[in-house]
Amino acid sequence: MPLLGQLSDRYGRRPLIHACLAAFALGSVLTALAAGEVMVVAGRTVQGVAGGALLPITMALIGDLWEERERPVALGAVGAAQELGSALGPLYGGLLAGVPGAVVAGVELGGWHAIFWINVPLAALAAVAIHFTVPPRPLAPASTREQVPSPGADPDAASGTVTASHQDPGPAGAATAGEPATATSAGPAAHTLAPETAADTPDAHTPTPESAAGAAGRVDVVGGALLALALGLLVVGLYNPDPATAVLPPWGPPVIAAGVLVAGAFVWWEIRSPVRLLDLTTTRKGPLLATLGVSFLAGAALLVTMVFVQITAQTLLGKEALAASLVLARFLAALTVAALLGGLLARRLDDRVVAVAGMALAAGGYWLMSRWPLDLAGAGLVMDRDLVLAGLGLGLVIAPVSSAVLRVSTAAQHGVASAAVVVARMMGMLIGIAAVSAWGFYRFQSLTAHLDTPLPFGVDQETYQRQLADYTAQVQAALHTEYTEMFLVTAFICVAGAAVAVLMPRR
Repeated sequence: MPLLGQLSDRYGRRPLIHACLAAFALGSVLTALAAGEVMVVAGRTVQGVAGGALLPITMALIGDLWEERERPVALGAVGAAQELGSALGPLYGGLLAGVPGAVVAGVELGGWHAIFWINVPLAALAAVAIHFTVPPRPLAPASTREQVPSPGADPDAASGTVTASHQDPGPAGAATAGEPATATSAGPAAHTLAPETAADTPDAHTPTPESAAGAAGRVDVVGGALLALALGLLVVGLYNPDPATAVLPPWGPPVIAAGVLVAGAFVWWEIRSPVRLLDLTTTRKGPLLATLGVSFLAGAALLVTMVFVQITAQTLLGKEALAASLVLARFLAALTVAALLGGLLARRLDDRVVAVAGMALAAGGYWLMSRWPLDLAGAGLVMDRDLVLAGLGLGLVIAPVSSAVLRVSTAAQHGVASAAVVVARMMGMLIGIAAVSAWGFYRFQSLTAHLDTPLPFGVDQETYQRQLADYTAQVQAALHTEYTEMFLVTAFICVAGAAVAVLMPRR
């Protein structure tokens, strides 16, 4: 994703969105045609790479087209659409999977195959819509298209130029550009109109203006490949198909160690390369890292909820998979509404204020979830209330985090900065679910290790039924303890997120 984000910075959002949509459709076709596990994995991998890149490129496009004050609303709308897709996805997929089987020219179109075939016309329609609505080339940043030299600037000592449009960009930041004009600035105004030309004292590893100019049209392929390899190794090393016995899988430690080494190589390369995947020389690193930290912690809380609320509904409430997903829908519906609400609030208030409030509200929701009674079925609306509170809290964070990262990064790096937000969130999901679920399953094992499974041999039926009922009750109590402790841990994750959000950049 960071590499694709940087490509969109260099060559425009529209070509990259078209490429991602085409790759997503190709992955869907490969999956639909799959006759075995290998082809399914290959198709889903292509889908994941292409689909994952669409979100940061869309976020960067918002940074191009919307003024800074209006961005949170647009980002909230995108976040709401994303979460709405998460909420409707299981129902949508279930309906499509129910399509009767149909073979055309030897190709199966119905059943689960329909879930992937439908993506092809949808991707084509999206590509047509993008073609007619998105500018083909990178635009000047919305915040600078109407800039004028600051008062007191020396007009004779020009140190940089920017391209400006004479047309009013409107709410979408001028999808069409007018006749270009140049504006010059000096002194402090140079940093306003052309921050990318701000001169810092170069050190041994800081690109000089000459090298930066020569690298302007280049892409950090090596850095992108190293980062992709490092993240891939960490994903493989942290994924544990059997967390009941250990936190990490047998292959986990060496693969994670390899990922850390490759990550170190990525940092080494970025320090010395004239072309950087994410150039932080003109960016305040503290606020940026704090914003990425909030995205990481929110991602951890989000995936824990999406996985274990459904498991809770299935085990403690005895619901089927579809009914359990409807229980989770309460959380996802609140998340969707709050994503849009967070953008509206961030427009009026400050990104940092909304993010802190959102993480604090989520922490309160998870603390209430940690106090769920064993008899959830008789708890009335308690479960609904708590899921809605947690969803509202995490949803409020989505737009402010994206808006803050776009604000502290230069316009030329909106794509890669947006990708960093998404990667941080995904890594939070992965590490959070690996750590919390491993602890939860370990707790369940420790709570049930002393239990003997009753067998219907050597005892009369009445005794067996009584033993089975006692055993079931103790297992249910252990599951209840496991889930509530995991939600309590998630509450502390959100408290940490609120603390980190205090360090986010101010408007």
